Amino acid sequence: MTTTDWFIDIALLLIVLRQMREERLTTRTILLPLGMIAWAASNYLTNIPTAGNDVLLAVIFAATGVVLGLAGGLLTRVRHAGGHVLIKASRGAAALWIISMGFRLGFAVWSTHSSGAAHLTGFSAAHNITSGQAWVVALLLMAVGEVVVRLGTIVIRGRLLQARAGRNANKPAHRLGAYV
Repeated sequence: MTTTDWFIDIALLLIVLRQMREERLTTRTILLPLGMIAWAASNYLTNIPTAGNDVLLAVIFAATGVVLGLAGGLLTRVRHAGGHVLIKASRGAAALWIISMGFRLGFAVWSTHSSGAAHLTGFSAAHNITSGQAWVVALLLMAVGEVVVRLGTIVIRGRLLQARAGRNANKPAHRLGAYV
């Protein structure tokens, strides 16, 4: 792993830990993690292997990322106050994010050491995974799925809250003693 890889992984972890404080959902809140994941994708998805079970590996990991992202998005507290959408990562959302990022980071470190590389080579050969790049693609698609779906879930929930708040603002106030 390069220094840049470490920086990106740690920065993505810090983004969610920072969200354990309530903050406004803004364009920056959305674009920062998307920009980071887009940068990683543009640098590491240069060659996508399709032989053997490489595509199946990528699909399984991407689907895992989607499930984790959906769970993280649903576990993030989203509320409307003062005309703004506020978000706060719950402990559960943060734990999911840390576990998944920790898994990817740990896997990357483990696979670069001789013992891990030997085990990974044996596993890959036994399961018709044709190259180390297949693992890179699978792990990156897991991260992409998690980031995009988590953010998408939070944005959708925020928009629904804004729409509900707008509808409630247009309702006439209930007056005591008035018949409706």
